[in-house]
Amino acid sequence: MVKMELVITICNAGFSEVVMDAAKEAGARGGTVTRARGTTSQVAEKRFGVYVTPDKEMVLIVVPVKIRDKVLTAIYNAVSQGKPGNCVCFSLPVENTVGIRFVDEIEKKEGDTEVN
Repeated sequence: MVKMELVITICNAGFSEVVMDAAKEAGARGGTVTRARGTTSQVAEKRFGVYVTPDKEMVLIVVPVKIRDKVLTAIYNAVSQGKPGNCVCFSLPVENTVGIRFVDEIEKKEGDTEVN
């Protein structure tokens, strides 16, 4: 069984396509983009260097653990470009999935059944 992670990226509106392109180049197959609204206080903005614009997009991508770091790094390099506040990206473990298959698993199964 392949262990999975949910990569969550919260970015300013208009950046979800850049996030998805970077994630796909790193091996992700696709994701889900939703609209979001950011809120914070002026104190938090100054302390953490995160300046929040209200219009956000949230990108949700389920990936195998083995490519998680590659996907996170690709997103960081494509969107943040080392500047604080352009996006926030993190991952969470996924315990179970339904309806997600990966080519390497399919090929393994096909290889097992075709052995004569």
